[in-house]
Amino acid sequence: MHDDRELVEARLRRVLDERIRPAVHPESVPLRVAVWHAPGEPVPVARGLAAEHAPIEVGARWGAPWGTSWFRVTGTVPDRWAGRTVEALLDLGFDENLPGFQCEGLVYRPDGTPVKGLNARNQWVRVGAPVRGGEEVCLHVEAASNPVILEHHPFLFRPTPLGDKDTAGSEPRYTLTRMDLAVFDGTVWQLVLDLEVLGELMAELPVDSARRWEILRAVERSLDAVDLHDVNGTAARARDLLTGVLAAPAVASAHRISAVGHAHIDSAWLWPLRETVRKVARTAANMTALVEDEPDFVFAMSQAQQWAWVKEHRPEVWARVKEAVAEGRFVPTGGMWVESDTNMPGSEAMARQFVHGKRFFLDEFGIENEEVWLPDTFGFAAGLPQIIRAAGARWLLTQKISWSQTNAFPHHTFRWEGIDGTRIFTHFPPVDTYNCSMRGSEIAHAARNFRDKGRARHSLAPTGWGDGGGGTTREMVAKAARLRDLEGSATVVWETPRAFFEQAEADYPDPPVWVGELYLELHRATLTSQAATKRGNRRSEHLLREAELWSATAAVRTGFPYPYEELDRIWKTVLLHQFHDILPGSSIAWVHREARAAYARVAAELDGIVDTAQRALAGEGTRELVFNAAPHSRGGIPAGGAGAPDRPGATELSPRAAGGYVLGDGALRVEVDSRGLVVSAYDVEADRETIAPGGAANLLQLHPDLPNRWDAWDVDRFYRNTVTDLTDADAVTPGEDGASVRIVRSFGASRVTQVLSLPPGERRLVVDTEVDWHETEKFLKLAFPLDVHAERYASETQFGHVFRPTHTNTSWEAARFEACNHRFVHLEEPGWGVAVVNDSTYGHDVTRTVRTGGDRGTTTTVRVSLLRAPRFPDPETDQGVHRFRHALIPGAGIADAVREGWRINLPERRVTGACDVPPLVAVDDDAVVVTAVKLADDGSGDVVVRFHEAHGGRARATLTAGFRVADATVADLLERPLDGREPPVRDGDRLTVRLRPFELVTLRLRRG
Repeated sequence: MHDDRELVEARLRRVLDERIRPAVHPESVPLRVAVWHAPGEPVPVARGLAAEHAPIEVGARWGAPWGTSWFRVTGTVPDRWAGRTVEALLDLGFDENLPGFQCEGLVYRPDGTPVKGLNARNQWVRVGAPVRGGEEVCLHVEAASNPVILEHHPFLFRPTPLGDKDTAGSEPRYTLTRMDLAVFDGTVWQLVLDLEVLGELMAELPVDSARRWEILRAVERSLDAVDLHDVNGTAARARDLLTGVLAAPAVASAHRISAVGHAHIDSAWLWPLRETVRKVARTAANMTALVEDEPDFVFAMSQAQQWAWVKEHRPEVWARVKEAVAEGRFVPTGGMWVESDTNMPGSEAMARQFVHGKRFFLDEFGIENEEVWLPDTFGFAAGLPQIIRAAGARWLLTQKISWSQTNAFPHHTFRWEGIDGTRIFTHFPPVDTYNCSMRGSEIAHAARNFRDKGRARHSLAPTGWGDGGGGTTREMVAKAARLRDLEGSATVVWETPRAFFEQAEADYPDPPVWVGELYLELHRATLTSQAATKRGNRRSEHLLREAELWSATAAVRTGFPYPYEELDRIWKTVLLHQFHDILPGSSIAWVHREARAAYARVAAELDGIVDTAQRALAGEGTRELVFNAAPHSRGGIPAGGAGAPDRPGATELSPRAAGGYVLGDGALRVEVDSRGLVVSAYDVEADRETIAPGGAANLLQLHPDLPNRWDAWDVDRFYRNTVTDLTDADAVTPGEDGASVRIVRSFGASRVTQVLSLPPGERRLVVDTEVDWHETEKFLKLAFPLDVHAERYASETQFGHVFRPTHTNTSWEAARFEACNHRFVHLEEPGWGVAVVNDSTYGHDVTRTVRTGGDRGTTTTVRVSLLRAPRFPDPETDQGVHRFRHALIPGAGIADAVREGWRINLPERRVTGACDVPPLVAVDDDAVVVTAVKLADDGSGDVVVRFHEAHGGRARATLTAGFRVADATVADLLERPLDGREPPVRDGDRLTVRLRPFELVTLRLRRG
């Protein structure tokens, strides 16, 4: 037989595009259109509906960047259309390649009832099915003229002023393209879907397979039956000729896909938070309508914050959502406040993501989420499995690891083991997208790509347009129906995330195990971009700790009114800004400008709460009291208490013979040369030099930084090929206190001022850095070359630390050339180590070299990432003044690294008062770190204490309460009793606890 395959396939493409798809709406009449452009920010619906509209024609330009235009469309259904299905086709000027990234609309009836959202892949509004003819149509469209920030095909990362309304200008961005009433021919629409599914399936089958040729011949017969001049009259016959190939069942071994209706909506990214509020409303309106129309369809929405926005801002949509939730068709998923970054949030913040997220869904719907839904987060910290389990969850889903550039992850379904040994059943959808549209190529890729074949055959496909929202379309649902049981394809069924995980776990009870962090080999620069946002997050987390600690202590001791509502609101603000495009620094300028303002408000309010609580505790008096909020005693002040400070010794500053200065306090002697570089940090007690021979610490290094793609997200390995050491100093002088060294440097258009100080007797070199940064496409590092031979080092993560190699033996290790730490990195030889601690940075790298001359020892260099200057999506990223504090701790064990990390982030507060303040809760083992002391969220007055083993070993500790304890219960993160957990051994107000390495425990103490 002659091979005419390519001929038939080309025929299918052209006939579909030029004849059959246009026949879905065979007749149309124009609607009348009027518009009102709202001034400034979005207005309430009632105002938009009542505003005075002016006529506008199709083809007119509209929509200043970030503006809102209210369109009113009116018309009359022609009498000749009686008995037919009629839709309004409303094209605001969409680009079909950019659903969610451009203009969008929400359609209302004249009474303000929301109908559905409009986007590039969803431009229709059903008017009647069937119509009588003669009906008057009136619809209102709240249209958002969000500018396109990221151009497509290929993605273009061009600097643009459009990312902030203050710089975006007023030039209209869109052209009104179509405003019609049209007949909808359901038979032709079904034929389109038949042919699309079969054509896409055919393209994925082997050329020599019988099934491919059976489909080809059926398609050919169907096309032969289509009269190209009367598609609507012949579509039914063309569909009949496809019945046989569409009815052929899938083979028994076919891969099984659970389709979950989905619309990944970034809570902020290339749009501000206020626009996400509207994106969620538009998507929810669409999905509730689709749930009503499609009996098999199930839609899942994550991020409790987004649900809360619908409830607050769109009560009419909320009412429909609640009905769909009650039917089990619109499913809360994920159990987190937002889909946060998981690398940078601190221990308590990561826990509170689950506390506030799960509690919202429990309070609103009585639903307990057991799955964690994070499809787009940029890697996963090794402390997360324990937090997931402590929140009462069991499963994790993500897709993002498939983006890794270097190594393909070996599993799609596995158990992920965290630093404490907790294991979580985890799934990476092999479809490799969280925007599955049910294309044949996607379904075939999922089946081929699934790496657990032979042991499992079940995967999940998040289905619907996302990033900017939109969700699942009726076309996707129709395709899924055809793929339910179709020969040659994986099978597809709509299911909830819970249903998928329950069956997948039952089918694969003993999957492989992955131990340690899930590192994304991409987007490493998100650990550094937008330094002010990161500093605001770190400061907010520690202020919240202080506010809870001192408010709880004052409430128990003095009857101080515990600020439940204020803390709840502030926590939600901080959690929102940990979203995976805000905290990572990958959003537009508008988002980060608002984040900086939000953090300033948070700091002011929390400082006020802390001050009021501390004054209530201190009482009236003239003694100077030092409050210590850290989990370790310092300067004679117990952890969580207040008292008179010890009198410190003195630090000596003297000239250095070769130029520069020497700092000494009896425990540490530091030499700063005439360049302002630290050439020696000598540990007196250990008789040990810290700085590698020939090396210099406090070395600022500047690299060019233009990644191949994703400017704010990525730093590519080749950035290291070129480096400028900033060794020229404008001035190296004694500091204002006479016991420190001040260094000033200028480079490019920027200026750095540093102060090096040595707190007396503390074996700690403090480096305060102020950078007035005005570079572009540069990367600034702060280097510490250390004379330490170490094959691995420790980085703090949530509730513990993770070890990473210093070598690059394999491609997996080489790919980790930029990594995350919280408050410290630590490396050591047996018996002696060094820590570098920080107050606001996360990105770092650690490398090792062997010295070729002299002692042939190993130099291990820790470099802290300070600043970047990408130009997309914010062309002014990080321009301005930034302040950082770091400390070098020679002779540090892991216990010292933990303690000093807390110290640098929780400076002492001094208050004048009457008497010492004993801790509300004290622990007798420094390895057991208390991360939270607070009153229970339910208002009962119970004291909640959360702590973990922080050194990586076993611990037995006594916790002493500074109040009468009537009962002690081991609780989950939501402060509920944990089934099967024995309470701690209690002797009055003393409780004995035993902890595994890195084990996290929450105790709820009922007061007597």
